Amino acid sequence: MSDKPACPVCSMNDLAERADRYECLTCGHEWPRTSAAAEADHEGPRVVKDANGNVLADGDDVVLVKDLKLKGSSSSIKGGTKIKRIKLVDGDHEIDCKVDGMAIMLKAQFVKKA
Repeated sequence: MSDKPACPVCSMNDLAERADRYECLTCGHEWPRTSAAAEADHEGPRVVKDANGNVLADGDDVVLVKDLKLKGSSSSIKGGTKIKRIKLVDGDHEIDCKVDGMAIMLKAQFVKKA
């Protein structure tokens, strides 16, 4: 059995192995090689910490540590506002939540665990 992956484009196993990437000899698609250790690190649980370094989890309640202007709006959210039942997500904003019925995304550095 071969340890080579199948091409993500054409699913063929006819690959050229380079030092840093694979190249499909059938369709020409190239993609980076990843080690098993790097894949294991990537698949591990993501740890999101608040402004004080406390670990956050789905369903936690948090409090804003400063006033935040909402992008695309003329309104803002005042510091000290309590936000209930956050949801952690991947991306540049770690938190999805609702404030006054409005769905927003926040960075964890602007909240502290309630």
